[in-house]
Amino acid sequence: MVNPAEVATSQEPLTDEEVVTRVLAGETAMFEIVMRRHNQRLYRVARAILRNDNEAEDVMQDAYVRAYEHLDQFAGRAKFSTWLTRIAVHEALARQHRGNRYQELEPTSEREGDPMDRFASLAPDPEQQASNSEIRRLLEEAVEKLPDAYRTIFMLRDVEDMSTTDAAEVLEITEENVKVRLHRARALLRKSLYARAGMERKEAFNFHAVRCDRVVKNVFERIQKHVSNTDDSRARMQ
Repeated sequence: MVNPAEVATSQEPLTDEEVVTRVLAGETAMFEIVMRRHNQRLYRVARAILRNDNEAEDVMQDAYVRAYEHLDQFAGRAKFSTWLTRIAVHEALARQHRGNRYQELEPTSEREGDPMDRFASLAPDPEQQASNSEIRRLLEEAVEKLPDAYRTIFMLRDVEDMSTTDAAEVLEITEENVKVRLHRARALLRKSLYARAGMERKEAFNFHAVRCDRVVKNVFERIQKHVSNTDDSRARMQ
């Protein structure tokens, strides 16, 4: 039996698309690879929309189950990571809409040309290093205060390093709109503290191992239930 952990840590790891092919061929346990590979991104984008840890985790599980149930519909026209992230975004927005909290921002034609387009990484001195934990907390608070659409774009582009094209595809908006929203998000953060935060931005909003294990466990339990129900239905039809 294939050990997903061994496959995921091999010198030449399987691509997402190769993993999908093997899952569709019956190696269900391989789905753990894509879950552990994309947990961080899905958590960040779901939390950016919902601003709630528990709801973000619930959305992740729903997104993985939905992706598994419709895995045969993945056509490969986009990267699997983009397809999966789009599912998570839809799940998060649906949950947000049910709570009547989401207000869509209208597209604008504002230009992105800003001399501080990318924030310079400031080399921290010992005093700054000692305060990184506090700065990280302040950065997360500043991001939390961004308008919904700006916060999501910032997470995808500047934290997850997703390309403009992929972010536009995930959110189903134009690339120009992605650029405008990102520009505004950066401007708002610059007014706060991000420009002087001597830290790695990727350390923010971490999805820790314990929660990662919990998501994997819960998703597989739901997948197993889905498989059992499908088998029962087939048996009754025979």
